[in-house]
Amino acid sequence: MQATSFQFPVRVYYEDTDAGGIVYHANYLKYLERARTEWLRAMGVEQDVWLQHSIAFVVRHMDLDFRHAARFNQQLLVTSRIAELKRASLVFAQHIEDETGRPIIAARVTIACVNLDGMKPTAFPDVIKGAFTCATVATIVY
Repeated sequence: MQATSFQFPVRVYYEDTDAGGIVYHANYLKYLERARTEWLRAMGVEQDVWLQHSIAFVVRHMDLDFRHAARFNQQLLVTSRIAELKRASLVFAQHIEDETGRPIIAARVTIACVNLDGMKPTAFPDVIKGAFTCATVATIVY
């Protein structure tokens, strides 16, 4: 599979931090989720449309490596790529770095495609699998 990537900028807001001004650990999951969602949107995969067809993408597994702390008002960059693509699941390799390129977190996130009617794994629809296979480098700038 082609190792293409998607980059999504995130600003650390005061609400993202703990009393010491450091990003609260659970908020990194939000940053990673936003990047995955925006990449899907950039590929033309709108999750709300697929939910109407009882197709959803759920997090099945995560491996996280916290390397450095991010702080209030830092500009972060979340980079995502598809590391593995299977019939009904995929693995995103993601990392977050600060504005100097310093690594903040590395993650491997396994996503399963499920049919909501029975919460059973189901194959990615062909149009979605095609989008994953043909993913190209993209960047969103806000």
